[in-house]
Amino acid sequence: MSKERTRTGAPRQSEGVRAFKRGLDVLHEVNRSGGIRAGDVARALDLPRPTVYRLLETLEELGYVARSASDDRFRVTRRALSLGDGYDPGVVICQVAAPYLAELSKNLVWPVDLSTYENAAMVVQETTHSRSPLSIDRGMIGKRLPMLRTSAGRAYLAACPVRERDLIVNHLRRIDEADDRPFLDEARLDRMIAEIAARGYAIRSEGEYNPKTASIAVPIVRNGVVFGCISIIWIRSALGIEEAVAQFAGQLQETASAIPVEV
Repeated sequence: MSKERTRTGAPRQSEGVRAFKRGLDVLHEVNRSGGIRAGDVARALDLPRPTVYRLLETLEELGYVARSASDDRFRVTRRALSLGDGYDPGVVICQVAAPYLAELSKNLVWPVDLSTYENAAMVVQETTHSRSPLSIDRGMIGKRLPMLRTSAGRAYLAACPVRERDLIVNHLRRIDEADDRPFLDEARLDRMIAEIAARGYAIRSEGEYNPKTASIAVPIVRNGVVFGCISIIWIRSALGIEEAVAQFAGQLQETASAIPVEV
């Protein structure tokens, strides 16, 4: 049977081939973006939204993408990333942690973030800001948090191996941001790291980074490897640090321990 051809004589693509190509285009756009909503995929590829929704649902059923529990963004999964040279641990950790964060946010009400280390900063990979009635900052996904002036950065530094911490601190010294300089004092930094390591969580409570809020963070650690940090953020005027520690620290630590991370 001869193939149907276009006016130029080229073989006409079957509907199945067109659908397959669209599916690959959608998967590529999700991978390229690092996290994207269906409507944004439709606009980027100039495809009808219903078509994109169907393709994303199919890719999700096949295990190649996963929808964020907090902001409806789609991200590629380990299965999709395994088609390449490796996988991004930030993508993996946010997939397994998302339901744990959602449950934690129900109990604590204040917004909760999951962040991972990337090039001298902690990057927010997952968050419940969009669903928390107490959030004052909804656009957190992808936000870079300074290492020395946030609880997530401090928790990571205190939990990571000494060699890695030294490399990060030296990198921060080379960057030499004015706001970081007080925290790079060697005695002050050593004291802060020791205190965090002793109690198992980090605190930001003195108006550094954001004067309106405070936060507590705990690391997600398995066999000496720090996969990321969970943070809870609240308005300083609404809650004192002692009360916040009593309410939040234990639950954050329990959640960090419960997240199923492969080493």
